[in-house]
Amino acid sequence: MKQVFTLLLRFISECIYFIFLVFLGGALGFFLLYVSEKRDVSRLLEYPMAETSVIYDRTGTVPLYELYGEENRIVIGHTEIPDSIRYATISAEDRTFYSNIGIDFSSIARAIRVNVESGRVVQGASTITQQLARIVFLSREKTFSRKIHEAILAVKIEQRFSKEDILDLYLNVVPYGSNAYGIEKASLVFFGKPAKELSLDESAFLAALPRATTLYSPYGPNRDALRARQHAILNQMVVDGWVSEYEVKHAMQVNTFAKLRETQTPIIAPHFVFAVIDELERRYGREFLETRGLSIYTTLDIPLQEKAEQAVRDGVIRNVNRDAENAALVSVDVSTGDVLAMAGSRGYFDQSIDGKVNVAMRLRQPGSAFKPFAYARAFEEGYQPETLLYDVPTDFGPDGSGKNYIPMNYDGKYRGALPIKESLPQSLNIPAVQILSTVGVSDTIDLARRMGISTLTETRSYGLALVLGGAEVMPVEMATAFSVFASDGIHRERRMILSVKSSDNVMQETIPVIESRKVDVDVARKINNILSDNTLRAPIFGSRTPLAFPKYTVAAKTGTTQDFRDGWTIGYTPRISTVVWVGNNDNRPMRAGSDGVFVAAPIWRDFMNFALLRFPAGSFMPYNPVLTDVSVLKDRFGKHIDDDGKYNPDDDKKSKKKKKKND
Repeated sequence: MKQVFTLLLRFISECIYFIFLVFLGGALGFFLLYVSEKRDVSRLLEYPMAETSVIYDRTGTVPLYELYGEENRIVIGHTEIPDSIRYATISAEDRTFYSNIGIDFSSIARAIRVNVESGRVVQGASTITQQLARIVFLSREKTFSRKIHEAILAVKIEQRFSKEDILDLYLNVVPYGSNAYGIEKASLVFFGKPAKELSLDESAFLAALPRATTLYSPYGPNRDALRARQHAILNQMVVDGWVSEYEVKHAMQVNTFAKLRETQTPIIAPHFVFAVIDELERRYGREFLETRGLSIYTTLDIPLQEKAEQAVRDGVIRNVNRDAENAALVSVDVSTGDVLAMAGSRGYFDQSIDGKVNVAMRLRQPGSAFKPFAYARAFEEGYQPETLLYDVPTDFGPDGSGKNYIPMNYDGKYRGALPIKESLPQSLNIPAVQILSTVGVSDTIDLARRMGISTLTETRSYGLALVLGGAEVMPVEMATAFSVFASDGIHRERRMILSVKSSDNVMQETIPVIESRKVDVDVARKINNILSDNTLRAPIFGSRTPLAFPKYTVAAKTGTTQDFRDGWTIGYTPRISTVVWVGNNDNRPMRAGSDGVFVAAPIWRDFMNFALLRFPAGSFMPYNPVLTDVSVLKDRFGKHIDDDGKYNPDDDKKSKKKKKKND
């Protein structure tokens, strides 16, 4: 018996010695690894967290869209983090947080026992500081080596920083699922409010997620498991002394799931937003946008944008019988060049019409809406609103197709001699081509470019049909170009971004208004006065069209392309310039008779009725009349005009017979 007892004592002593050696070896190994760990934890608080950038409207109060890469995050400071989420997180992840040294030996022992008993890894032992070390410095690979380095870094972090700093950083970097990183973004994604407004039940709900973001996703199939974990955290908070039983009882009675937001990325004014993103990428690059937490303040006016989208939708419904499936609207501020509203289609998410295509920034033929450029160029060369043009059959010679170019008016009629101030608002084709042939295609294109039309790049390929809309332009550039008339000849570059600043205020940039004179004051005023006089267009369009405003001074011009593929209305006041396009994205023609005044003008008028309440019209300044020879073009175009200015087709026939006889 004595011998057995002696052997037992020897076995116990050898076990203790072995355990001591293992402990000593482990401690020595940990110390050596601790010393050899070269990662610099001293700059932990400078950890470059990727932050989400937010695009806002012009007031800075309405978020339009968020830009982020792999991590959707908004960093907040200590005072913006409520105690409820601090305590819920501690009870959920690390009950000894305020007393441990970065690692918790009791938790490690408990985890080992539970895992051994279950025969698999069911419980971890990482403290909040260890998790922070892993997120900032290490990968997520599940290896023994990583766990050792995690523990070492945790101890180093604890020696360097306060518990509050560690917890603040943890709550800003930890993932909560649904691509939400950090407590601020998680609160916004799941509950639509900042973290400082979280209630107790919401805090416990969010604190439950980091343990297993996929398993506990509130949008997944395991809601019961999430609810159970939420309640377990609330009960643990009572045990840990953070809250009272009364508070927890009340929190458990709340259906937190009923507060959840829908899982979709919200976006307001998508056509405008993605145009802004394109510009931002050109300025800063995509990675910068997705990681620097930028606040981007745009030019968008939310009430005008909502009205633009509604006017386009309603207009498309009205046009359904005309085989016109789509429409676009863009409106700019004359005084700044700011894009106030942009609806690029009847619906961005409407796949049946390829709704994501932003027609406001696509090439379409403008029809007669291009005519004011030619007339403005004529005014630059000294022609006056009173200068006579001759609406008579006119052969302008070979057009390059093997035939002579002999344009026709829309109604096939000829009106004889009439002044520019009548031929432009009545949108007569023959006088417009006369003007273009007189002032020249290249000079007219030069003027259009000065005013903001960038798409007319093939000067030599455009013939006299240019003035009837034979080239392609973008609606947004037409809005800017016509605003040059509205501002007495001052061109202001299109602007969609007001300012950009980073979350740390290191980068702040204000986008200035860039303006320069492109057209003489009197030239612009002549166009304005002609296009805003409803009596001048009445002989063709009537006096009660959508272009007529009894109480306001509004200039307007319509356009319709060949085969009715495009219908336009462009109108402006001294404060706002608006363009509406109607047609089909695939360039199918609308039904015959789908003129711009019928398909586009009602949409434009609907929008302008609202816009004029926000931007009162004012009046255009009169131009300075100049005495000149009004019949300067008669020898070239008015040979068969009677003394009273009327076209006499019989004289034209006699002339042709005489010419044939002489031949």
